[in-house]
Amino acid sequence: MQQRLRGPRRAPAAVLEPTVTGRPSAAAVLLGVDPSLRGTGYGVIQTNRGGPRWLAHGVVRCPAGWDRSRCLLEIATVLRAVVQAQRPTVCVIESLFYAQNYQTALIMGEARGACLVAVAEAGLTVYELAPRRVKQAIVGYGAAQKEAVARMVQRRLGLAEPPPGDAADALALALAYAQEQGRYVLSVPKRI
Repeated sequence: MQQRLRGPRRAPAAVLEPTVTGRPSAAAVLLGVDPSLRGTGYGVIQTNRGGPRWLAHGVVRCPAGWDRSRCLLEIATVLRAVVQAQRPTVCVIESLFYAQNYQTALIMGEARGACLVAVAEAGLTVYELAPRRVKQAIVGYGAAQKEAVARMVQRRLGLAEPPPGDAADALALALAYAQEQGRYVLSVPKRI
């Protein structure tokens, strides 16, 4: 006991952690990606002192008749073009979910892999956020419907109409990440 009293003091462990990356720079460009084999959504925003600003969004559509390999190539090609055109500094991708059907989980993993390859080639820092966490941050309810997410994204970015479902989810990922920067959070976004 005497040794412990004379020894160096231990620092208390932090309960809340600051986010890993700190506050994004005044004009950080964020790319959100919602991976799916038939409809991968992407959204690009710029963070400003006055709030986020919309830059681009879209959905990589792959018809049901296409082979899986062709879809994966299309996803990677389109995302490479988006990265080249918009020059994002950070990518935020939806984390894996727990699927009851292992075949669906494998296909989703392949689409996610194609997305990760495309953004990693550009040297972007990649983070992942869980879908429930994004919905909680954007709508205030972790089990919100796609339409509610799209409406809130429309309102927060000042868009004339709500973006399509997958693109709205991608924009929501970027918005949620931007919102969490500079705050103290219980769990920081996971860097991939």
